Amino acid sequence: MKLHFEEFTPDSDSSFRLIINPRLNDVFYWHFHPELELVYIEGANGTRHVGEHISRYEESDLVFIGSYIPHLNFDYGVKTECEKVVVQIRQDFLGNAFANIPELSAVYQLFEQSKHGLAFGKETKQQLRERLLNLKNLGHFEQFLEILSILQVLAHSPEKNLLHNKPVENQHNKKEQERLKRIYHFIDENYQQKIELDDVAALTNLSKSAFCRYFKKLTRLPFVEFLNHYRINQAQKLLLLDKNVTETCFECGFESLSYFNRTFKKVTGENPLGFKKRFLNNAK
Repeated sequence: MKLHFEEFTPDSDSSFRLIINPRLNDVFYWHFHPELELVYIEGANGTRHVGEHISRYEESDLVFIGSYIPHLNFDYGVKTECEKVVVQIRQDFLGNAFANIPELSAVYQLFEQSKHGLAFGKETKQQLRERLLNLKNLGHFEQFLEILSILQVLAHSPEKNLLHNKPVENQHNKKEQERLKRIYHFIDENYQQKIELDDVAALTNLSKSAFCRYFKKLTRLPFVEFLNHYRINQAQKLLLLDKNVTETCFECGFESLSYFNRTFKKVTGENPLGFKKRFLNNAK
């Protein structure tokens, strides 16, 4: 698990990126990027965590997320087979004249509303389901036209729900991106040992208390919670390699077996031994 600043690599000859069925259900992938993101998932019950908004979705979800809004992968913790389509769209998708094209005024307004995070209701999901799942079968020009048409449907949907009352502020200028990358790299390199807040704060030239406020403001997560999620994700991988619970606990930087067990259950909903048995039995 890392809080990623995601580097955008568009598909060849395209101004957007289409991702079909990324398998991230065992990864706490809390991330952000300058691109807007349209996500459709079906065949799953999961967590919708966008910015400060946290809720559950049942059976399917359709969400449009604005630029730089931190969000969790929608299949995190999902145990069922599911279909997932992700479309990442550059902010300059339609060029600098976007706001002045009358025919695109509704889509432009949709992009503005995406700054709040948007979720859509049952009828809109049913209306767009086949079209979203079929995007992978189209050429780039046909995809461009189809995505534009899908955005038009979303713009006129009466089932739009704002996930935040106010637009989510973009805290991630280039300087902050580089600062966050240093923090994430430090955690990735040192999670197996005790991490002192003073050491992490030193990377940002902030006091411990100022760093804690800064980190939560940018990521919407307290630092200790973020670190625990990272360690539990690493622990899951070790358990699936048949490490025992005690070995896993200390190899992932936890100093107490009881705290490891409590944290593992809080993050995953089950204890480490139960997680290990369930997955290894399923693999037989």
